[in-house]
Amino acid sequence: MQKLSIILVVFVTSLVSAQTNYEKGMQKAFELWGQNKPVEASNMFERIANAEPDNWLPAYYAAQVNIVNSFGLQDEEKLSAQLKKAQDLINDATAISKNNPEILVLQALLYTAWVAHDGATYGMTLSPKVAAIYEQAEQIAPENPRVVYCKAEWGIGGAKYFGQDTTPFCKDLERALELFANFKPETPFSPNWGEDRTKMLLESCK
Repeated sequence: MQKLSIILVVFVTSLVSAQTNYEKGMQKAFELWGQNKPVEASNMFERIANAEPDNWLPAYYAAQVNIVNSFGLQDEEKLSAQLKKAQDLINDATAISKNNPEILVLQALLYTAWVAHDGATYGMTLSPKVAAIYEQAEQIAPENPRVVYCKAEWGIGGAKYFGQDTTPFCKDLERALELFANFKPETPFSPNWGEDRTKMLLESCK
C-alpha cells in the first residue's frame, strides 16, 4: 500500500511538473516574442511542440510568429523560407486539431502574406483560397471574433483594391468588437488576440 502511495505521488508530481514546465515554456516564448525576438520565440514554441505532441497550441504560435514576422519582408528567399516553415507548423497543428477555426484563420493569414508581398503573382491563385477558408471558418465558428475580424479585414483590403465601398466590412468589425467583449478563451494559452487590431481598423473606418 505504501509503495502504491509513493508511485501515485511520483505520478502526480510528474504531471504537475510537466504542466508547470509547459506553462513556464509558453510564458517564456511569449516574453521573447514581446521583446521582439521572433526567431527565439518561434524556436521556443517549436521545442514545446515537440514535447507536447498532442497539443496544437505551441505549433500554432510558432507558425503565427513566422507569419506575422513575414509581412513587409522584401527578400523573397527569406520570406519563402519563413512561410514554408510556418506552413509545416500549421500542418502539424491541423493534424492534432482538424477543422479548427483558429488554425484556419492562421492559414488564411499565411496566404495573405504571399498576396501582400506580390499581389500580381499570388493574388489570382491565393485570393479565392483565402475567401474560401474564411467561409469555412465562419461556418464552424460564426461567433469567433478572430474569424469575423480577419474576414472583414480581408474584405476591406479587396474592396480598397477594386475601389469598392468598405462600409459593410466596417459593420462586421463592429460585430467583431462585440464578440471580443464576450469571448472567453478555453485555456490560459488559447488564442485571444485581435481586439486591438479591430479597434484600429474601426478607427480608419470613420
